[in-house]
Amino acid sequence: MKKKSVIIGAAIIFVLAGVFWMTRQKNNTLWAEYPVTRGDLDIRILATGTVQPENRLEIKAPIAGRIDEVLIKEGTVVRKGQIIAWMSSTERAAMMDSARARGPEEVTRWEELYRRTPIISPLAGTIILRNVEPGQTITNSEAIFAMSDRLTVKAQVDETDIAKIQLKQKAEITLDAYPETQIPALVDQIAFEAKTVNNVTTYLVDVLPTSTPEFMRAGMTANVNFHLASKKDVLLLPSEALRLIDGKSTVAITVNGTVEDREVTVGLSDGKKSEVLAGLKEGDVALRAELNSAASGSKNPFSPFGNSRRPGSGGSRRKN
Repeated sequence: MKKKSVIIGAAIIFVLAGVFWMTRQKNNTLWAEYPVTRGDLDIRILATGTVQPENRLEIKAPIAGRIDEVLIKEGTVVRKGQIIAWMSSTERAAMMDSARARGPEEVTRWEELYRRTPIISPLAGTIILRNVEPGQTITNSEAIFAMSDRLTVKAQVDETDIAKIQLKQKAEITLDAYPETQIPALVDQIAFEAKTVNNVTTYLVDVLPTSTPEFMRAGMTANVNFHLASKKDVLLLPSEALRLIDGKSTVAITVNGTVEDREVTVGLSDGKKSEVLAGLKEGDVALRAELNSAASGSKNPFSPFGNSRRPGSGGSRRKN
């Protein structure tokens, strides 16, 4: 009988201790406040990449010989069939050197009899490399010019985001060398084969500027923002205020001085802010419970300069 009384007494003490602990925790609860505001929401995917020619073409001399004249420089935009340099074959170069030793009349005669060989641009584009100078001896196996039809950005998109990228989708390019300039662009091509580096799988996406600026150069590092969706003048709530209960999005809110859960309907989200479709109105304040460790004697992990309050006390501890 005595043993039974001891067990009952211990149980009562345990229950009372639990009630005391729960009461203390409730009294130690702080509430972070998250006001519902109105603003714009822009959903984007960020990727990094490199500026590269879409089609790079090396131009070689048709014959071995010597360069007589170069008519273009790097960055020159040329048309298909345009003459970009003149050269002499090895035999002509030797004959012209001999004619010059005999006088101007002999030079004019041989220039009319033995014409120079033109080097012609095979397509329209931009000269991105000039690797030759007048008087230089060349072979027909080395590249003396390189050209591209247009510059594009090869962006590496994570496999978790590739399903959100579509052809002709709008994007925005920012070059590391010119961070203040944003270049409008469109998705031109999406790779079918993935690349895996350090267990990270990415797909190469070609992003083509709608208008290529003059300062854009092959090899530059670029950041690409892919536009997924955007909305103007919608209700916004910091995403960290939302909780998922039984598969439904809810927030804590004060009603007549009492904190209660309210179901809300959310729309677009950029990870930091979420669109509120129903359940809240502009000016409402969502709450999130946090333990007030300062009230239990330990150091306050939040700012020592703020005045922490509870719902209905006329102030807020933190606003996002």
